[in-house]
Amino acid sequence: MAQAAAVAKPPPSTAQPPPDQGQRRRRAGSAPRRLPYLLIAPAALLMLGFIAYPVISVFYYSLRHYNPTKPWRDGFAGLDNFVTAFTDDPEFWHTLGFSLQWVAVEVVLQLLLGLVLALLVNQTFVGRALARALVFSPWAVSGVLTSTIWLLIFNSQTGISRYLADIGIGSYGTSWLSDTGTVFPAVVVAELWRGVPFFAILILADLQSVPKDLYEAAEVDGASRWRQFLHITLPHLKDAIILSTLLRAVWEFNNVDLLYTLTGGGPAGETTTLPLRIASIAVDSHDFGYASALTAIAFVILLFSSLLYLRLSKFGGQST
Repeated sequence: MAQAAAVAKPPPSTAQPPPDQGQRRRRAGSAPRRLPYLLIAPAALLMLGFIAYPVISVFYYSLRHYNPTKPWRDGFAGLDNFVTAFTDDPEFWHTLGFSLQWVAVEVVLQLLLGLVLALLVNQTFVGRALARALVFSPWAVSGVLTSTIWLLIFNSQTGISRYLADIGIGSYGTSWLSDTGTVFPAVVVAELWRGVPFFAILILADLQSVPKDLYEAAEVDGASRWRQFLHITLPHLKDAIILSTLLRAVWEFNNVDLLYTLTGGGPAGETTTLPLRIASIAVDSHDFGYASALTAIAFVILLFSSLLYLRLSKFGGQST
């Protein structure tokens, strides 16, 4: 009987699932991982198209003579446009030099003032919410409205120069935007009013994440406020400062709206940046080939400058 039962008892099953069943399980497991990428794919493709097509078009037209008003001169130019920019166009070097000066002055001053404002409104005091709103409000104002505000402020008849003349400072009818000696400080102040809140917002947001325990431990060890700032606050703000200065430098290099509205690049080309020069060549002279070449040069300058800056600043690395 025992032998019969042993014979009748089926052996344990060692059968493997069919190959198609294992593949279905792997597909079912990979589907949730692919779902986020599939959802963002349409938007990513649209963004890639809107970014890639203009860049490719600029480099294409930079190698051609292209002027809709003179179609008989259109054709392949090779590197002629680039040679003209570097050898036969003194305005290129002047505008590039002013662009670099503009970026350096604006970014440094905006960073310093934004850091000071962020440290101030990070403190606890009565009316802090109102102070933060006032500090951040210029960033919410559009570029056109900002230009209009400062045009009224610098107006020689109704602006600040008239009120200064009333108290004996300067003379009536003085226009700071038409004087080569005062136009640069005037446009710098106008752009500072708009750009400082950008740094203040980013730095304040990063200040909120600094652990309070670090400051308490530093106070117990007898560290002064200045040493706390140097050894706790600044290292913590390193990446925020690097990223904000890089973004702002690119934006200031490409600044067109405020300078164009306030001065139009004048007087006598004193405030003409490279993007303003490109806009003038393309819109006024209709020389899109040469304007594209200047745009390609500006693109390469910004690209390599950004990569070099991130490399030297060790963005994302450990603070020492």
